[in-house]
Amino acid sequence: MALHIQTKQESAELGKRLFAGECTFFAGSNALENLPIESLPEIAFAGRSNVGKSSLINALTRQSALARISKTPGRTRQINFFDLSNKLILVDLPGYGYAKASKSKISGWTQLVHTYLKGRPTLHRICLLIDARHGIKPSDETLMATLDQAAVVYQIILTKIDKVSHQEIETKKNEISLLLNLHPAGHPEIIETSSRNFSGIPKLRASLAALAAPDQVS
Repeated sequence: MALHIQTKQESAELGKRLFAGECTFFAGSNALENLPIESLPEIAFAGRSNVGKSSLINALTRQSALARISKTPGRTRQINFFDLSNKLILVDLPGYGYAKASKSKISGWTQLVHTYLKGRPTLHRICLLIDARHGIKPSDETLMATLDQAAVVYQIILTKIDKVSHQEIETKKNEISLLLNLHPAGHPEIIETSSRNFSGIPKLRASLAALAAPDQVS
């Protein structure tokens, strides 16, 4: 029997159906001992504070207030888990780079996130969000190096592309592509998104839907 290769249209439809399902918050963890038991495939969203993780999760799931959005960077202080129709788990991680908290608390969140990212068997991919206006920062590269060592696949997702020109986006993508050549765990495809005008959202849905087990999406 010939192997069927999905077309872009089929992949887009699969992503549309998956993310049209109900998505609900079911766990928040601020310590390794209270992480939920591994079950469904997990997709984690990581990035610097104020990069737009919560906004992107809300755009993907068509829910305006699923993931909490704050004007104050660093407000997400635990790992938040969302169940997408019992087919996929979306994971909102605390941002790094800035937070109004003590150094000890920030260090604790950082350790929790890095331990989760390196040791979660159901973690299928990390979406590493990068602000299209600023590109990759040293703190992003630190996480990338950690994930390379742990052999955990991550994919660069550019956010806030509505705030920059097409030429600026292409320049940033070229710079990031060159950098990814030095990182073995980095996925080669860069997806550009805007949570404001939904650019790139269907493409990201399709990409993430393909990571669910075949019998999990129908």
